[in-house]
Amino acid sequence: MRLFLKRDDLIHPDLPGNKWRKLSLNLEAAAGRTVLTFGGAYSNHLRATAAAGRLLGFGTVGVVRGDELAHRPLNPSLARCAADGMRLHFVDRTTYRAKASPEVLAGLLNRFGDVEVIPEGGSNALAAQGCTALGRELAGEVDVAAVACGTGGTLAGLAAGLDPGQRALGVPVVGGGFLAGEVARLQREAFGGPAGDWALEERFTFGGYARTTPDLDAFADGFEDRHGLPVERVYVAKLLFALTALADEGAFAPGTRVAAVITGAPDASLQESSVSR
Repeated sequence: MRLFLKRDDLIHPDLPGNKWRKLSLNLEAAAGRTVLTFGGAYSNHLRATAAAGRLLGFGTVGVVRGDELAHRPLNPSLARCAADGMRLHFVDRTTYRAKASPEVLAGLLNRFGDVEVIPEGGSNALAAQGCTALGRELAGEVDVAAVACGTGGTLAGLAAGLDPGQRALGVPVVGGGFLAGEVARLQREAFGGPAGDWALEERFTFGGYARTTPDLDAFADGFEDRHGLPVERVYVAKLLFALTALADEGAFAPGTRVAAVITGAPDASLQESSVSR
């Protein structure tokens, strides 16, 4: 196995690769209108959307999971969103789970007016279409293209953009077994049906989103020391750990060219937010 790093984290300091790829077509559809989207207290997607609004001059609204946060000092992630001009709207967790329901959406539209609604994580049909560029950039270059997954949009587009004979591998950073259905749904909406050869490796969530373990921390620290590349811990560390474990298990034939998509760089101000267990 030969491991290559696809450095999407270098596309833009505030809009790292997969976030920009997922947002680009959605922002074209918004045509300058305020964008309303959803995320948790440490959402990379909320930060990217807020940064895009600042850079491109449109309004942003972030619907944040957890109404208890409304009365606390903003954490570094939400403080950055606010500094970039995002209006933060906190909702209770029951309402947040129903965020795609007609009733909740109607309430948000009534409150915030004429806005472009983008789902949590930015994953919708337009996002998947935008991420096909990632697959096209890797077409013919590698045998396997691997990416960490939160909501499935990047994997759906990556697989669609690859050449026949190449395959995409997704490493979920959160459990629950829902991602396979989400990727399939996104591909139906974006491309009319299944697109490309893809699979999920779901053993490396390490307890869930933004969670870590001593083993994962030690692996990421060692990778940084050996290769001089800072490792983002919420997504990238789990992806690289998974690929290393799979290689040790013999999952890749000798000589297989594997690209790990580096979707973001670590943020020192946010790194302490990961929860050890």
